Amino acid sequence: MGAVRIVDAVEEEHFAAMSLIHALGWRATYPGFVPADYMEREITDTRWVSSFRENHRTGRAHGLLVYAGETPVCCATYGPARTDAGLQAGEVCKFHNEAYAGWGEVISFYTHPDHTSKGYGSLLMEEVLRRLRADGFPSCYVYVLRENAGARRFYERHGFAWDGTWEDIPFPPDTVCKDLRYTRKL
Repeated sequence: MGAVRIVDAVEEEHFAAMSLIHALGWRATYPGFVPADYMEREITDTRWVSSFRENHRTGRAHGLLVYAGETPVCCATYGPARTDAGLQAGEVCKFHNEAYAGWGEVISFYTHPDHTSKGYGSLLMEEVLRRLRADGFPSCYVYVLRENAGARRFYERHGFAWDGTWEDIPFPPDTVCKDLRYTRKL
């Protein structure tokens, strides 16, 4: 498939590729946990483009994209812990991160469903952790849906452990998912 490379997400084509990978990841991972009508209405291929663009414009968070040859296969966003509710992920996700001020956060991490179990995620996670460490963060965390056993195992393989905290994520009309906070020292 060609050389594997990691690029900083700084162009519109990067933001579009990352958004598509996110949407495909949601569609592959969350059926049965996140309501189908929410998924159909909200999880579009372009849903996150403006967020990634704004993160880049403001420097609030950094995006990385893994390419295998010319194919985008995995992506992540990372930066300082989101402790300001205005910087969080919209109406559904309001996290209580005040106790984690000064930490780094792996804000999002998705692999294209057609490219899982090929080592791309591990390559990208090691780069994200290296960059958070270089930015001076002593520790970092990532949220993972309680029912997402595959992602939980992935994070555990990379030194994360559930710290016993979680956030309830309400999905209308009556579903509540639990996002577990996994932490690790850098």
